[in-house]
Parts: sequence; C-alpha cells; structure tokens
Amino acid sequence: MRIGDRVRFRDAEHAVIGLAGTTVRLSGPDGTLTEATVTELAADPGFEVAGARMPGPLPPAAPLDGLPAAAVAEALWWERHIVEVLRGLPPDSPPGAVPRPEYDPGLASLTRREQAKAAELTAGGRPVTASAVKQRRQRYEAGGVAAMADRRAARRTRPYGRADPRVVEAMRQAIAEATEASTRTASYVFWRAGQILDAEHGPGAVRLPSRATLYRLFPVLSAGEHTTGSARTRRSLAARPEGPFSGLQPTAPGELMEIDSTPLDVLVRLDDGVEGRAELTAMIDVATRTVTAAVLQPSAKAADASVLLARTVTPEPMRPGWAKALAMSASALPHRRLSDIDARMEAAAARPVIIPDTIVADHGKVFMSRNFRASCAYLGISLQPARKATGSDKPRIERTLGVARRSGCR
Repeated sequence: MRIGDRVRFRDAEHAVIGLAGTTVRLSGPDGTLTEATVTELAADPGFEVAGARMPGPLPPAAPLDGLPAAAVAEALWWERHIVEVLRGLPPDSPPGAVPRPEYDPGLASLTRREQAKAAELTAGGRPVTASAVKQRRQRYEAGGVAAMADRRAARRTRPYGRADPRVVEAMRQAIAEATEASTRTASYVFWRAGQILDAEHGPGAVRLPSRATLYRLFPVLSAGEHTTGSARTRRSLAARPEGPFSGLQPTAPGELMEIDSTPLDVLVRLDDGVEGRAELTAMIDVATRTVTAAVLQPSAKAADASVLLARTVTPEPMRPGWAKALAMSASALPHRRLSDIDARMEAAAARPVIIPDTIVADHGKVFMSRNFRASCAYLGISLQPARKATGSDKPRIERTLGVARRSGCR
C-alpha cells in the first residue's frame, strides 16, 4: 500500500493517508481517522485494496540533497498544501483532526479541492491558479516532494560554456608549453592552439571559435598560471609540489630557519663615495616568525653569511645611546633564567637568541660557499639546499625580503 490508495476495511472504504512502520492511518468516508496495523487489516475478512495507484519511480535516497535551502523550503511548503488537496489533511495534522469541508475527499471532488487551494493561497498573498495547483499535484504524485523542487539553481553548467572540448584541450596544451618559455601573449596562445588542432585532427577539421569567445575562454583556462605575466612567477608556480605534499610545520624555535639575500632597488652612497646598490641578507625562524639577524652590505659575500649566523646564535649587546627599553631586562623574555646560563645576557638587548637546527638556503654562491658550510658544520647545523628556482621552498624569508625591498623603494 501507498499513500493515496483506497482500501475496504470494516465494511467501509477508506483512504490511506499515512504509513509508519506497520501502522496504517486511514481516513473514512465521513472524515473519521482510524489507525490500524497491517495485521489487523489482513485479519479483516472484507479487506481489499479498492483502488491503488500505479507505482511511480523509486525516489532517490536523498531527493533534496544538493539543492539550495530556499528551494528545499519551497518544496516542503508546497508538499503540505498538496497533501491537503489529496488527502484532506496536511501531513502534520494531529490525531483526530477532521478535514475542512472544501478539502474533504468525501464532499468535494479533486478539481474543487484544487480550486479551493488556489483561492486560499491567493487570499493569503501567494497568487496562484487552480491549473498551477493541479500541475504541482501531478508532479507530486509522479515523483514526490523532489519533483516539486526548483532545480534550476542546482544545475551544473560546464565551466567552459559551449566551447568545443577539443579547442579547450588545445588551449590547455598551448598554455602548458608557455610555462618554461618567455612570456607569451593571448594571441600567440590562440595561434598555437590552432596549430595543435591541425596537427591532431587534420587541417581545418576543428575550427577555432571567434576571437571574442577565445578571449573569454583564455582567462578561465590560464587562471593562476601567469601565462601573460611574470615568467619567474610562472615557473615558480609550476615547480610547486602537488596537493598531497605540504610544507613543514615546526613547533620549536630553531627547528627550521630560512636564509636569503636580495638587492634593494635604491641607490646608496658607499663608504668610498661611489653610488651603488646595497644587498640585504636576513635569517628568519619559521616557528616564531622572528628575524634573528640581518646584514646590509654593498654586495653579500660568504663572510657576511657567517656573520649573520654568528649574530643569530649570540646575544646582541646594548650599545651606547640605546634606550633602556631596548634591554632584555626590560622585555618579556626570561632574562633572569637566561643570565644564569650565559653571563652575556645581563647586558644584552631584547633580541631572541635562537640556535638553528636546520637552515634552508638557495643555491647562491654565498650560502653554498665553503666558509658558510664550514660554519654550519662547526655548530652542528644541518644546511638544506632548496630546489633550484623554487622560492616556495623558503616562502617566509622570500616574503619578508620582498616586503623590505618594496618598503625601501617607497
């Protein structure tokens, strides 16, 4: 049995208006509600199914999953009214409720009930015609509440519109080829895509769409690739590992540190009176985001990297003219405890002293020099070279120096 079936029970015809496990809820000819178990129905000598609807399609397990909340609420709202048109009572009616006369299946025809529902909704501020109620009722009988949901908001449009998939694939290949090449224009990508199509499918077999369509398609396919932008950024992004890999997440100071240098885009007057550009070398602790030391020199040398390492592992002494607020004794650092370990902490400035365990550096000659590698080996520090042309292997120091360089330019 299903909701809507008509059965003969206790010498009267009833409408099935509810099913809950083995309990069947029936509506009698006079609107009287009766609940009976399947066993009681089967034991009645006169029981029979007087009129059963043809079974419809099996509804999905989760018919409203994936739909917007507004569409789900609309479908459930309509279900309540359509059930009242079909059965005489809304699905949430309390036991013993009696259908209203205009919706009583024993007093009004289905057409009259649809007209009454249209008039009720229109009077309540929701204008609707009787034919619209009939359409909703038919959809509900065919597919349940899911058939009444507005699925236009859940439609999945193709990300590239109606473009030929072969054209999309050719443009993808052209964009990928430009990764290691010099910066290309969008027109070059279109031309190269045409070449690829002719080579794979034959000359003229697949035609490129209009230029306007190609220009709309290009930003979608090249998003995040920097095809027409910076070549360095494009190659750096291409060198990143795939999603399953991630960077290290150190939790202790010194566990992982990064070192790098960058020229500042400003002219300075050097000690000998000659104008030139200065180079900034710095080291940052990944766990605490602390810049442990920085050196500004006309050009970075191997000795500068070793000096930077020495400043990282030794206290910075207070200098004449510095305010007392800059002393470690005036900071939040554990000054007393550190002074018991190293007497130099007594007159030190408020700069953390961090002993590196691992240092990540690029392949610059300053950091790969024998001098710097010997300094790391002497202190028991592991020097880990980053991959070539892969700034993402040491992103914190890259970002820090980038901010310093832009600030210097301003």
